[in-house]
Amino acid sequence: MKKSDFQFDLPEQFIAQYPRERGKSKLFVLHRRSGKFEHKTFRDIIEYLEEGDCLVINDTRVIPARFYGLRESTRGKLELLLVEKIGDKRWKALISPGRKAKVGNALILEDRFRCLVEGIDAETGERIVRFENDKNLLKFGSVPLPPYIERDPTGEDNTRYQTVYAAKEGSIAAPTAGLHFDQKTLFDFARKGVDIASITLHVGPGTFRPVRTERIEDHKMESERYELSKGAAEIINRAIERGKEIFAVGTTTVRVLEALADENGKVRVEKGRTALFIYPPYTFNVVDHMVTNFHLPGSTLIMLVSAFASREIILKAYNIAISKRYKFYSYGDAMLIL
Repeated sequence: MKKSDFQFDLPEQFIAQYPRERGKSKLFVLHRRSGKFEHKTFRDIIEYLEEGDCLVINDTRVIPARFYGLRESTRGKLELLLVEKIGDKRWKALISPGRKAKVGNALILEDRFRCLVEGIDAETGERIVRFENDKNLLKFGSVPLPPYIERDPTGEDNTRYQTVYAAKEGSIAAPTAGLHFDQKTLFDFARKGVDIASITLHVGPGTFRPVRTERIEDHKMESERYELSKGAAEIINRAIERGKEIFAVGTTTVRVLEALADENGKVRVEKGRTALFIYPPYTFNVVDHMVTNFHLPGSTLIMLVSAFASREIILKAYNIAISKRYKFYSYGDAMLIL
């Protein structure tokens, strides 16, 4: 398939710049087999799960990964985004503009942290930087809002660009489908007898890196760290054994569950990395239903949801959502694909 097969026109006014109150976003319900659409409020999601069903969430926590600084020798300004810690005082990072971060350059971040560029990944452009001291580093970073949110972060973003169940630090972007959940919604699920299982996938730049090849099969996903605990696997597999439904919250959760599916359609306990790229046609082995947001044209994310519901149905749904004035992307409204 071609990248152009997944394009659609989205007026800028429908790119959410601020979040709605948790639980009060619009919910576009898509019945993928019948093609039926419903328009709800997010808290109405409880209507679609039954006792014994399993809701699987991603409990990663976004780190304050964005730093501003300069190159020590020229005082040229730059922006640095931490990607992943890879050793003692050493991090993978993205730096803009890249020409101000050559191997051997010393950088000063937030007027207090000095680091040296040790290497460059030719494929991704990521730098390997080594800090003289990275103690308390994350106390001085800012929320890494995505570039299509065209404003500076506010104090509200510190909590709002984080799920209410975020627990394990490691992501540079939020698993945005989870941003809609508030404590009341989670309590309502528990009261109804819905089981909740947590997986972890630390979102890296690979999830959002643009597809640069026209033939989508030629695109290579970057690997991201994940973990599925024994307790969570038992909850998920028990629901599968009982013939109950698995609802995955977000594309990150879907990718972990599908990466860990065994030959019996259950999931295995594992900690590692996945570069699974899901696009049509794909046979899903674990996930029955998906909670997601509205995604960028031509992105790996819209390709994943198109594999789940078909490209034609997804593009039709997106056009209807635009006509109904739904908001798109990270702080946008939600979709439930049944």
